[in-house]
Amino acid sequence: MLIKEVKHLMNTPVKSLVNQRIKEFKEPKSPEKIFSELCFCILTANFNAERCVRIQEAIGNGFLSMKKKELAKKLKEMGHRFPNKRAEYIVEARGTFPELMDVLHSEKNGPEIREYLVKNIKGLGYKEASHFLRNIGFDDLAILDFHILDLLEKYGIIKKPRTLSRRKYLEIERKLKDIAEDLNISLAELDLYLWYMETGKVLK
Repeated sequence: MLIKEVKHLMNTPVKSLVNQRIKEFKEPKSPEKIFSELCFCILTANFNAERCVRIQEAIGNGFLSMKKKELAKKLKEMGHRFPNKRAEYIVEARGTFPELMDVLHSEKNGPEIREYLVKNIKGLGYKEASHFLRNIGFDDLAILDFHILDLLEKYGIIKKPRTLSRRKYLEIERKLKDIAEDLNISLAELDLYLWYMETGKVLK
């Protein structure tokens, strides 16, 4: 049973790794760092998260300053599958960023801000928007990537959908919220435990 497996992990050294990562997410971040996390999550769509970490570290504040062609060239050199389209999304996101910062500092909760992101930032679906918000300190969202979906299917909690519509995403997120409540942890913490179960790693 999934809850039993997570409870077991919560009594191992994995717990301190998870706690440390959550602490890092919740630390105050500069606008430049927030934009870098937004770009990281734009890059992760249909691409490997670990490779995106390396790209993010290599480009740094270049996400804010590089011209579209220059950024696309760098993404291509670093092996991204969609360098031109992702460079286009990142450059476009610069124009929306001041408004996004206002939204982040509003009274809206994670799910409300996610709706804004999906509607206003090209390249972000529900998974990527949830990932971005989790990485800057929101803990009330589920990141439904294929690792998590595979795990939930393996434990008989869902039947893996062929496509992840908004309705289906929110339906699966509710199931995870129930599990998190049973374990008395946040959705952000649960995601890290589940990711560890599938990959043996606690990534961002």
